[in-house]
Order: sequence, then C-alpha cells, then structure tokens
Amino acid sequence: MPELPEVETIKSGLVQTVKDKKIIKVEIRLSKIIKGTSVESFIDRVTGATIKNIERRAKNLIITLSNNFGMVIHLKLTGQLIYSKPNTLKDKHTHVIFIFEDKSELHYNDLRRFGYIMLVETDQLGQVKELADLGPEPLNENFTLNYFKDLLKKKKRGKIKPILMDQKFIAGIGNLYADEILFYAKIHPLRDVSTLSENEISRIYDGIKEILPAAIKHRGSSVDNYVDVDGKKGGYVPFIKVYGREGKPCPKCKTPIERIKIGQRSAHFCPKCQIIV
Repeated sequence: MPELPEVETIKSGLVQTVKDKKIIKVEIRLSKIIKGTSVESFIDRVTGATIKNIERRAKNLIITLSNNFGMVIHLKLTGQLIYSKPNTLKDKHTHVIFIFEDKSELHYNDLRRFGYIMLVETDQLGQVKELADLGPEPLNENFTLNYFKDLLKKKKRGKIKPILMDQKFIAGIGNLYADEILFYAKIHPLRDVSTLSENEISRIYDGIKEILPAAIKHRGSSVDNYVDVDGKKGGYVPFIKVYGREGKPCPKCKTPIERIKIGQRSAHFCPKCQIIV
C-alpha cells in the first residue's frame, strides 16, 4: 500500500500535471470505485469542473474542484493515478478516466480494486470519517519531539510498531516505514511503549523526521506496484534496511534479518541491533 512518501510524491506530480485543468469528460468502468454518490451524479458534478488544488492527508489525496466539490482518493493496496497523453492505450485495470480540455487524461488504475474515489461537498470535507479520525501529520512543523512524547504518554500500553501504524495516532506511516524507523532507532517492533526511555523515544522521533523526507526525496518505494503519475517507479528501495529483507544480512552487523507476525501484519527487524528488553 502506498504510504506517506508515495502519496506525497503522487500529490506533487498531480500538482505539476493536472492542477488548473478543466475536466470535460469522465469515464467510469467500475462503479464500485465511486463512493459518496451515484455514478451518474459523480459524472454530472465532476464534468465541467476545474481542478483547483491537490492536497495529501495521511494516505489520502484530496482534489478540490472549482464547483464546491472535492474528491477524496484512497489508493489502498494497488491503486495508481497515471497522467496520460491523448489517445494513450488504457490499462486493463483502468477503472476511472478523467479527460481534460487539452485531451490529456488521468487514469485511476487498481489491480485489487480496494481503492475508491469519494465525492464530497467542499465544506463537508472536515466531516468525512476517513479524514476526521486521522492523527497528526508527522512532517508538520508542529509535530515536535515534545508533542510526540505527549502522544506516547497517552498510549500507556501497546507494542510500538502497531502504534506507529495507527492512523489515529500518527497519519501516513505504514508497514514499510514503521520497520525502517524502528531499525533506525534500534527499537524492537514488539517493545511496549511503557518501557521506552526518553532517549529511545527521541531516536524514534529522529527516525520519523529522517526517513520519511528521504523517501519523498527519492520519490517513494516501489516494493509492489507503486508508480508515480508518470508511471515511473520510486527510487528509495536501495536504501531500505530491513523491510522485505528476511534472511538477508543486516546492513550494520550482518545478522540475518528476521520477520515476525504482529496481529495480521508482518514486522522485519535485526535481532542483534534491535534487542527486545
């Protein structure tokens, strides 16, 4: 699933390619992708509108239109947004097509079909559950070390990796970057938050502030089918230390990376560098 760095990369690409463009036609090939209204109403309200702005909130994209409506897009596991030139061949997994005045197109592709595009009145965006229940953005200036410490104090118990992935706790961090942040901090994914020292919390915070911007700089991680709006893979995979590297040597101590299950999700870590206390 695309996480904060991937969705931020897609957002930046959309700003460069489709912002201020007028939508003259919408094709819906799979109705289940559309939420919040009927397919007919979606087409009627989106056609003729101009894209005024694109923002990211956690793993969601928010596209604001000129007619007081907005689209909330969640790519889930395999969603893609691809900017295409006129008459570009459609992917067999292309489910929604936005056609602009200059004949360029934006394709929503989704192999697993878990993602969605939700149409919402602009003044109702703050009440959309998928956005209202989200935690703070970890790259905002007001996300300080003291603020992070206060957040953890409210979580009196619980394993640190699922907490980092809890979107109501912090917005945008998923499986991949939680693994990388904890390796950076030398913290075992099963550590209970109640056992973390001030220094360890600081290291986790530093990992968040170091790894997420680095992944954005390299345009995300293409560990599955993630691509940017130009259809290009992200460049962060060579910098990944533990995620998806089960059995491979730790880049620091050469101990084989291990993988365990925490609930329904996996966690990758070095058993030597990330000792559980």
